[in-house]
Amino acid sequence: MSAHANDGVGRRLAYYRSVMRPKMTQQQLADVACVALGTIRKIERGERGVTDAMLEALAAALGIDPSRLRVARGPAHTRVHEALPALSAALATYDLPDDGPTRPIDELRTAVADAARWRLAAQYTRIARELPDLLTELARAYHEVPTHKRHELAMLLVTAYRAADAVAFKFGAHDLSARLVELMRWAAPDADDPLLTASVAYVRTETFFVARAHTSGLRALEQAIDSAPTANTTPAVAARGTLHMRAAVIAGRAQNSAAAETHLDEARVLADRVSESIYHGTAFGPDSVRIHEVSVAVSLGDGRVSRALTVARDWNPPSDLPAERRSGFYIELARAQLWSGLTDHAFESLKAARRIAPQHTREHPWVREDAATLRRLKRADSESLTNFAEWCMAN
Repeated sequence: MSAHANDGVGRRLAYYRSVMRPKMTQQQLADVACVALGTIRKIERGERGVTDAMLEALAAALGIDPSRLRVARGPAHTRVHEALPALSAALATYDLPDDGPTRPIDELRTAVADAARWRLAAQYTRIARELPDLLTELARAYHEVPTHKRHELAMLLVTAYRAADAVAFKFGAHDLSARLVELMRWAAPDADDPLLTASVAYVRTETFFVARAHTSGLRALEQAIDSAPTANTTPAVAARGTLHMRAAVIAGRAQNSAAAETHLDEARVLADRVSESIYHGTAFGPDSVRIHEVSVAVSLGDGRVSRALTVARDWNPPSDLPAERRSGFYIELARAQLWSGLTDHAFESLKAARRIAPQHTREHPWVREDAATLRRLKRADSESLTNFAEWCMAN
């Protein structure tokens, strides 16, 4: 990955950081972008260049398009789609990977952990660029070792496939996403970890959402809950809790209010037994359940939408939750506010989602629909709404 001369990036970086509301410090930017503080300082002073991946991470942390930091760059949307064929090619050879070098297991472990962190931070361009080679290397390592030594490599494969799936699913490559889900299901048994199997069942629900097969998806999740380990350890509690959260949402999409409330109640009980954290790649805890409560209310619609507004009245998702989950909260809230006639509040929620995770927000179909609706309803409003709607629709 080539590095480029600073070329004014430092000045633009300092500017956009300073106009954030509230202003973002160099340390905060470093933390969100997963970049060293010293690196931020050198970039802003013009003492070092930036790689494509670092530019995108900084832009994502600031909630702006990468083109704002460096001129003459195509949007992230285009770069991700350009990378999808390479990702597809890596999957095609999962059982017959090309010959090549394989890093030691500790280095592979670090690379996969980075990919998982990028997924939670909604840094999809980074994933699209790095994952094809990593998936090929992991497949090569997996097939090089005896069957009885594949446990950890199988777990790393599942985690990496999940990171790649986040890109495929969010950017509308649903056939590729379904293929990745199937490869997760293929690799998971070799990990011999029922908690990992539960996490794969959680991700598999995407395919039911896409097909609008909500009743079938609910049935699949309830089977996964029945098969999940007994909730007698913190990871097991979280595994069952995440499945109940997901089941509540898809039950809401199926307009099965009784099932939605039952699963949401189960998730709350389990969330009260653990601290909010990341368990097998999924955030779970009281805050995550509250966000899903908003999602369920929006899915059920009609008289339930007011519940979403009530939840959000005196509460915002804490900043230590994954960016994708926080932006999802504001996207769901915006829809509830729009349906309730609170157009100004809805626009503020969409802008909050964009600041938190711009790529996730831009690719979310609800955002495009709701931004277009707001634009029609508020024709005489400031140009910021027009600019937002055009940003959503840009290629």
